[in-house]
Amino acid sequence: MKRIVILISGRGSNMEAIVRAQIPGAQVQAVISNRPDAKGLEIARSFGIAAVALDHKAYAGRDEFDAALAAEIDRFSPDLLVLAGYMRILSDGFVRHYAGRMLNIHPSLLPCFTGLHTHRRAIEAGVKVAGTTVHFVIPELDAGPIVIQAVVPVLPGDDEDSLAARVLKQEHRIYPQAVRWFVEDRLVIENGRVTVRDAQAGSEGWSVPPVED
Repeated sequence: MKRIVILISGRGSNMEAIVRAQIPGAQVQAVISNRPDAKGLEIARSFGIAAVALDHKAYAGRDEFDAALAAEIDRFSPDLLVLAGYMRILSDGFVRHYAGRMLNIHPSLLPCFTGLHTHRRAIEAGVKVAGTTVHFVIPELDAGPIVIQAVVPVLPGDDEDSLAARVLKQEHRIYPQAVRWFVEDRLVIENGRVTVRDAQAGSEGWSVPPVED
């Protein structure tokens, strides 16, 4: 059984999507938020999951908070750490501690539109498609090996809210899929790229996940 800890900062809709997916061989041990008022903590409790608030404002700086956060996470001995709307930049030491076992989801087709305000920037750039990316976390922001992406059209008349809603629907689809592949030991990182082992192909067979509309 793979043990999972999920970090959130707000409602945690991707956290809820992962929990509701009931991934075989996985158990969400805890949901931790840096914001005590995060609505996702109550959602976690409604599923019987340990919900922990660790207020970053109570610490002197990023390194001190990240050390406390790592200590709290490690109480649950996770095989996988999932960032689901966790809105803090992580220190390099924290990222190295969970190297190869920490996933994040970003609301753009990386490497395009890293950072914040992705939907606004996509619309302003005039791109015809947008999307979302699940990737492993490395010290460089929004730059880790890509696991899976989903594409949505940018429609005439779209604003940030309408595009964000379309992208979020795909986030709820692909994040549980990425977690499932991790739990099934199907993800391999080689030369900065992720390959997904084909479960039907045996030890020699590998496949790349399709990008879907």
